[in-house]
Amino acid sequence: MQDPRIAGFLADVEKILHHLHGEYAKLQTGRASASLVEHIDVDAYGQRQALRNLAGISLSDARTIVVQPWDRSILANVEKALSQSNIGASPVNDGVVIRLQMPSMTEERRLQITKIVHQLAEEARISIRKVRQDAHDAIKPEKDEDVRATLQENLQKLVEEANESVAESAKKKEEEVMKI
Repeated sequence: MQDPRIAGFLADVEKILHHLHGEYAKLQTGRASASLVEHIDVDAYGQRQALRNLAGISLSDARTIVVQPWDRSILANVEKALSQSNIGASPVNDGVVIRLQMPSMTEERRLQITKIVHQLAEEARISIRKVRQDAHDAIKPEKDEDVRATLQENLQKLVEEANESVAESAKKKEEEVMKI
């Protein structure tokens, strides 16, 4: 049976990695993807809502995202939200759908995105260190020295595995961004 302090650490690390992969999905890699826009908040019906809750998002080709709001009365609001987002494409409203033509990636833009990938990976490593410290603080009061030492060793192994996982996902994303 696993110690609850270690189990709590693992649950926190899982959340951190899930968040990291979600952030990576939002980065443009030269191909259109619904994940680039689905999280954008739109003012509709008196509140802010994620675009995925208000419209159908599809791809018409490798570089075009098509957003079709389920209610045409919010078409202008959706267009405004897409314009204000920093995804690198201007929305074209034809009265029924909004099309986003993703620009081809320049070398400069690829390098910018690579820097963002490294920044996100570093933020994930910092979060892992914070939850490691919390778990370490929870283990410290343990009376039995052998149990405490074993838990700390296990914790360190799990931290190293988590950091390795962050590094692997950062490397994969960087390769994806730099691939032409």
